[in-house]
Amino acid sequence: MPDWHAVWVFLQVHRSGSLRACAKQSNMTVSSIRRRIDHLEQVIGHRLLTRHVDGIRLTAEGEHLLIIGLGMEREALGLVRMQEALSSGIEGTVRIAVTEGLGAVWLAPRAADFTHGHPNLRLDFACAMRSVDVLRMEADLAIQLTPPEAPDVKVVRLGHLHVMPYASRSYADRYGVPSTIEELASHRLALQIAEQTSTAEILSQIFHGVPFRGAIAITTNTSTAHALAIANGVGIGWLPTYVTPLQSGLIPIECGAHAKLDIWMTYHPDADRIPRVRVAIEWVRSCFDPRRFPFFSEYRFLPEALPPIEKLATLKDWMPEYV
Repeated sequence: MPDWHAVWVFLQVHRSGSLRACAKQSNMTVSSIRRRIDHLEQVIGHRLLTRHVDGIRLTAEGEHLLIIGLGMEREALGLVRMQEALSSGIEGTVRIAVTEGLGAVWLAPRAADFTHGHPNLRLDFACAMRSVDVLRMEADLAIQLTPPEAPDVKVVRLGHLHVMPYASRSYADRYGVPSTIEELASHRLALQIAEQTSTAEILSQIFHGVPFRGAIAITTNTSTAHALAIANGVGIGWLPTYVTPLQSGLIPIECGAHAKLDIWMTYHPDADRIPRVRVAIEWVRSCFDPRRFPFFSEYRFLPEALPPIEKLATLKDWMPEYV
């Protein structure tokens, strides 16, 4: 009988594309992965994959095992979800995969009341710009800016993220503030280039037909580095409009260069039967309620019309030397 863990390793190697990539993602050594695959091939009696300079490729027997292995994985994950659903207590860990900006600046600071109300529950935030597979339980729920592609997941549109150009006071004093798209095209820009930011599409729409004569001063893949670059005066960059209610000290620039992104929450269809996940889903939805937080509504409000958020620690509190 083939060992299930060896089959799982085989699935991970297939998804990663190489033994080395699998080792990084699964926290195993390459030699340990190789031994698992070799043992699996001996038990089955066929070679399952071949190694090439650009990664691994499945043999015909490997393709057949892949179909069977995926079915085994679905059943195994189903057992885990059944066990968790039978638990009546709100305890344990809820893993939330979320984009870095929404996780670090918005959700994590709002977690105090929720975690105090559920002392046996722990929130595990994985803040990154890549999408995760909630069907394979890479997370209990995911919050992302790109529409989910998996057909079998539960999908909730939490709200809308309105982004617009912001600049620091030091940048405005040195270069001025643009009032039109044509003027913006002559400025220095700070851009975040990541999987879910849609930066290229947004800039293409904003500068359509307008020649760009400025400079890309800096690009980064993380929201933190992006925000700090703008706050330090490196250039003008696009940030969510909730930056203004957080009293960041940054200057919103009204020049017609705003854009809107949808905020999606996805989770396994059975996840809301698990008590700890269900209360976390309800809490996340409350954090994006447009009646309380109008900057997540469908319609864009001018930044100066948004009231300050007094209950949250402001950006000035954790980076006072920059704003």
